[in-house]
Amino acid sequence: MQRFSLPIRVYYEDTDAGGVVYHARYLHFFERARTDYLRELGFSQQALLDEHNLAFVVKTMQIDYRLAAKLDDLLTVETEVSGIKGATILFSQQIKRNDVLICTAEVKVACVDLTKMKPVAIPQEIKAAFNG
Repeated sequence: MQRFSLPIRVYYEDTDAGGVVYHARYLHFFERARTDYLRELGFSQQALLDEHNLAFVVKTMQIDYRLAAKLDDLLTVETEVSGIKGATILFSQQIKRNDVLICTAEVKVACVDLTKMKPVAIPQEIKAAFNG
């Protein structure tokens, strides 16, 4: 499966008083990368909502913080799909500063029909795009 990379600059709003990235901000960085990965493959989350009443929701997430990112750092969030099964996608993500590993995450998302609030099979065209 392919890997997607998203550059992210650390802004003041991402940090604590000492200029270190606040731990919860990494969740935002990972979310942006997953959203932009879908967009890069031709799928808008808004269109999925509007046209199919589908959304991807985080089911589980495991994060390993290794080093601190700081104000003005230019980070790269790398994202790849490590598994697709039924209604779930498992993403492996990492954040790097240059080639130095800052943080990793394993994120399982579920495809949910928002009308029924129940998991549904991931559309075939999305599965095919990830395997592209």
